[in-house]
Amino acid sequence: MTALHISTQVGVIGAGAMGAGIAQVAAKAGHIVKLYDNREGAAKTAIELTSKQLYRLVERKKISTQDAEKTLANLHVAQTLEDFSSAGLVIEAIVENIDVKQSVFASLEAICSPECVLASNTSSLSITRLAAGMAHPERFVGVHFFNPAPIMKLVEIVSGLVTSKAVANSLYETVLAWGKKPVYAASTPGFIVNRVARPFYAESLRLKQEGVADCATLDALMRHSGGFRMGAFELTDLIGHDVNYAVTCSVFDAYYGDFRFQPSLVQKELVDAGLLGRKTGQGFYSYHDDADKPSASIRPPSSTPSYPLCSASGELAQLQPLCERLLSHLDDQFIVTEDEGQSSVSAICIGEARLMLTDGRMATERANAEGIEHLILIDLALDYKATTHIALSRSYGTPDSVFQQVVDVFALSGIAVSEVKDSPGLVVMRTVAMLANEAADAALNGVASIEDIDIAMTYGVNYPCGPLAWADTLGVANVLTVLGHLQRTYGEDRYRPSLLMTQRSLEQRGFYD
Repeated sequence: MTALHISTQVGVIGAGAMGAGIAQVAAKAGHIVKLYDNREGAAKTAIELTSKQLYRLVERKKISTQDAEKTLANLHVAQTLEDFSSAGLVIEAIVENIDVKQSVFASLEAICSPECVLASNTSSLSITRLAAGMAHPERFVGVHFFNPAPIMKLVEIVSGLVTSKAVANSLYETVLAWGKKPVYAASTPGFIVNRVARPFYAESLRLKQEGVADCATLDALMRHSGGFRMGAFELTDLIGHDVNYAVTCSVFDAYYGDFRFQPSLVQKELVDAGLLGRKTGQGFYSYHDDADKPSASIRPPSSTPSYPLCSASGELAQLQPLCERLLSHLDDQFIVTEDEGQSSVSAICIGEARLMLTDGRMATERANAEGIEHLILIDLALDYKATTHIALSRSYGTPDSVFQQVVDVFALSGIAVSEVKDSPGLVVMRTVAMLANEAADAALNGVASIEDIDIAMTYGVNYPCGPLAWADTLGVANVLTVLGHLQRTYGEDRYRPSLLMTQRSLEQRGFYD
């Protein structure tokens, strides 16, 4: 099947923010759209609000008056579900309650033609289960938009066990014609995004619980070093802790208590206290008018720094850009050497300190294992040449004076340093490794293709890079090493490497090879 013809009438059930947004997207594409809500006047109010939003965009010269008028001309209120009798596609966007949804679809089957495609915008419920008992379950599909629907590009096209491939393909092409970025997904808990994104929140929550750093520092590191739009604490405050915690619990329960998805007691405390984030004025941060915004904890450089002799040795690999950056500011005090017999070691020496990229072990553990007296571990950065902020940790017994010299050299290169507690994998590295691992497991289990998973994470939650493409950049074997060290240190199944990650490492190839 190809995309639904522009003459196909589209019905949308639910006039909340998501339903109204989906209706706007379809109307903008040229379809006649009927919007229904069982709350008196809700659909009419939603269309009026859409009108105000569109004309604000006209005032800001984001769209033309003609475009706004065309979109609004295609939007109509449906008085009853019977108004969908001539629709070729009906999308449901109501409360996440399986009984309520199934009741709505049972009514639609009695109203709509057998050729009409019925779709749910559910973010967490099983498409297979929703379709159970339908007369024509093959025409039922998940079409998961992301909020706000008119702005966010990603749409997950979710197939249940008996969804027709032709129907899924038709919806894919239709959504593509609407200007969105569709991806195919199987009906599994969390689909793609809500499953693969769990470690983004979980690792920061664990780091906070373990006292590795405060919320503001962890968020800043994820933004400035990791390249993410927001850190986990900012983002969960924005989403709402009741919503984010409920999704985590739903995925955890759906996977029969798999420890990889275990909810956080830190977040549960906020939910229990009613501190749900921006919407209540308090979450991890305060949003009251008189509240001061906390800043990251930065180690200040010395007032009169003295720069020690610096050197680099071995195959620097990931640290090469950082080495070049430091070299450009310390060209008269920086030498690059090749340590015979240690070509696999990547290290930068600044005075008495030996700096290495974290491999998932704690600094003290690695220092003891490798006989390094003053070891300082460097966290992962998306771009070492551009980053303005990075996390470092030091092995036990490394003097403050030695660490300070490192801070001064980094400051000279325009990089602020946050010293974090000696912890496995630091901040960005462990988060990226876990995201890549979950993405690999989703690919292994047939949730989606490698390409669609990366597309989903970049377009659905604005990650700076697809997790599996990022793993290829780091080297799959290196990511596997980090995961192995995390699993051994914690002794938890949470960090078990995906079989696909292990396979690709053994085959010495990446996910895109």
